[in-house]
Amino acid sequence: MPRFEAFRALRYAPGLDLEAVCSPPYDVLTPIDRETLANRSPDNIVHIDLPTGVEPYLGAATILERWLASGVLVYDDAPSLTIYRMSFTDSLGAARQTAGVIGALEVVDEGAGGVLPHERTTPKAKTDRLDLTRATDANLSPVWGLSMSGTLTATLDAPGHPSGSMTDSDGVTHTVERVTDPQRIAAIAKCVAEHDVIIADGHHRYAISRTYRDEVRSRTNRTDTGAELTLTYVNELVDEQLSVAAIHRLYNDVTFDDLRTALGRSFDITTAPPVGEATLAKMQSRGSLCLVQPNCAAEWLSPKPGAFVGVRNLDSAMLEHALRDTIHRVGYQHGLSEVVAELTDGNSAAAILIRPVSVAEIRRTATEGLLMPPKSTFFTPKLRTGLVIRKLNTF
Repeated sequence: MPRFEAFRALRYAPGLDLEAVCSPPYDVLTPIDRETLANRSPDNIVHIDLPTGVEPYLGAATILERWLASGVLVYDDAPSLTIYRMSFTDSLGAARQTAGVIGALEVVDEGAGGVLPHERTTPKAKTDRLDLTRATDANLSPVWGLSMSGTLTATLDAPGHPSGSMTDSDGVTHTVERVTDPQRIAAIAKCVAEHDVIIADGHHRYAISRTYRDEVRSRTNRTDTGAELTLTYVNELVDEQLSVAAIHRLYNDVTFDDLRTALGRSFDITTAPPVGEATLAKMQSRGSLCLVQPNCAAEWLSPKPGAFVGVRNLDSAMLEHALRDTIHRVGYQHGLSEVVAELTDGNSAAAILIRPVSVAEIRRTATEGLLMPPKSTFFTPKLRTGLVIRKLNTF
């Protein structure tokens, strides 16, 4: 089972407005989002986590060192874990709260067990995060892990005093509590380390941590540096602790008619009402996917009997199977309004709305050693970058 440890966290100095200096994860930010955050404060974390300029990574490292020297960022006095709670209203209007813990999770070799992926990753350049890690020698954005423990939430529930809180533009309240008591740290770390951790979000970040660990081992001939672990948020793999949304599909390099013809071999296609707020709920009750044209006219895609024998009952898997012989390029987008914007702006030939994956299916996938297709799950709300930073101190 993987180690999970406390560390001397880097945090923004008391008194700084966390809403002004923290940001969503780098990989959900558009260029406009990044510019807005950068203009919000010269101390916003995007200046380091999503750097720009001629030499962006060197610039990020320089800014990090300047913030350390000037006291914008300060180290905890002692090793700590950080309990991180998010309070929000879910898509059905229900009040929700999730609770997890940020610590340093062991970086294990691929296939070694203990830390498990749940979906295939899309091919993409990994040099950005690797170059940033090399330059800053820091973990800036946490990997999101899911614990198979049945007691983690209860273990985190001991009374404590929040050390920071902020409410983001989506109305989600993020609250962090610093844990420094050695006995409590030991109890939480033991609870996490006794069970497999499934990577929910941050597969690429974890893979980068493995590459960087190996580089540090080669450079230092040591296996006891900070690169042996990586910044990770862990919460429990249970329905009440998770809000899982779908990542919808956008199609290009194929005409709408050819796409529809290919889909018609595996799905019954019938007219649907125009895409709107009720569409996703209706998909659930019908057991259908939804094909959307560039003008946002919609059709139901209902699996034909026998069309998916031997295919996992996942919308993403069914689409891969149905389009396996059709030349196309697929993109990914969460959020109904974002999908509609992509279509109306003329950026895609068509979209297919899919249904969220259940928590039970995520658990089954990991425990059986299976992998879902890429971008099958979208965990919400998103953790804020900047609440906790981890320097690796490998130089």
